[in-house]
Amino acid sequence: MRLFLDTASIDEVRAAARYGVISGVTTNPSLLAKEGGVSYRQRIQEIASVVDGPISAECVSRKADDLVVEARELASWHPNVVVKIPIDSEGLEAIHRCSAEGIKINVTLVFSANQALLAALAGATFLSPFVGRLDDVSYDGMELIRECVHLVETHDLPARVLAASLRHPLHVAQAAAAGAHIGTIPAALIPQMLKHPLTDIGIDRFLADARTAGLI
Repeated sequence: MRLFLDTASIDEVRAAARYGVISGVTTNPSLLAKEGGVSYRQRIQEIASVVDGPISAECVSRKADDLVVEARELASWHPNVVVKIPIDSEGLEAIHRCSAEGIKINVTLVFSANQALLAALAGATFLSPFVGRLDDVSYDGMELIRECVHLVETHDLPARVLAASLRHPLHVAQAAAAGAHIGTIPAALIPQMLKHPLTDIGIDRFLADARTAGLI
């Protein structure tokens, strides 16, 4: 499973890039709003200068014609841009039209296998089931990940399943075990995934023994 960073903060992108484990970035208007007035285009291009991989930029239009126009604009910002479009009837038409033009689409707000199937058939590049939000309403979000992975792999559909709304390290491990092709995570999850008390204890003991042996 590949990892994308879910952020519009260039500082978070730069910090995460040092580890060599991030292969893409997902953004949305809510994340951009936290960034203090920087233009969406400028921030996407800044991110592209750090991470050489898919960078999702989200449409805000709600009609198919407007979505297509907006998607063309977003895609023009950088070759790595993937346009995020929510799944509904207008979105589905726009996904089909944009995909036919060669614009890569990340279909967002996926909450059912039926939505994922329609999006994949319309030409989506990525399908983004929202794990955490399903958990919030007492539905097993990981089961949807498994369903979507089974769907695309059984029917040899080109779309990749991107597990979104991952909120804690267990979510990441579960998404990987469920077969998600990609997981998108907030920057705070990287140190949490890295941390384990037994690792800390082991390092402390190693250093103590090294001092006893006069190695340090």
